[in-house]
Amino acid sequence: MEFIAPEIEAYAEGHTSPEVDYLKDLNRETYQKVLIPRMLSGHLQGRVLSMLSKLQKPKNILEIGTYTGYSALCLAEGLESDGSLQTIDINEELEPISRKYFDKSPYGHQIIQHIGNALDIIPSLSIRWDIVFIDADKSNYINYYNLVLDKMNTGGLIICDNVLWSGKVLLTDDKLDEDTLALKRLNQLIQEDNRVENLLLPIRDGLLLVKVL
Repeated sequence: MEFIAPEIEAYAEGHTSPEVDYLKDLNRETYQKVLIPRMLSGHLQGRVLSMLSKLQKPKNILEIGTYTGYSALCLAEGLESDGSLQTIDINEELEPISRKYFDKSPYGHQIIQHIGNALDIIPSLSIRWDIVFIDADKSNYINYYNLVLDKMNTGGLIICDNVLWSGKVLLTDDKLDEDTLALKRLNQLIQEDNRVENLLLPIRDGLLLVKVL
């Protein structure tokens, strides 16, 4: 589902700061070589992530779901000079692409990759997070949220991607698949969580911003 007219989206992108060259190259290579390239954050959402990170000025970022590394590179733009971004993905086949572009960027030395199950890796990281970006298997979004919430610094930001799920969250529950049900439950859980302040933005497939109080 397109949430805004393609012409409006193109106008918005045309009046947004451009991608740097290595992001353009990564975008192109992902569409040429990787299955389901639509999973890549892309220009407009990437600039949103970059802006949020620059406003937050994080020391420690956690990304759950690396894919080919586009969102990690955008989030890394706001890192403090001594900060790091830890990114987790279960698919080791994509690591050569993401690592190549991490090392082309100014942030390669600050980006640490983990290959494996995020549910196992997250508890092993003894870090207080300033930003967490959740963009992995939808059925585990609530598990990821619960794992990271107590490890967030006050004022930290959790960002959940794909929370509108092509508009399927509007359907009645008896017509929903497991992923859509999981996203609806996450959205409601966060809406009722008095430990946070939340804002759901209809950007691309839905970005849910969650500030930890």
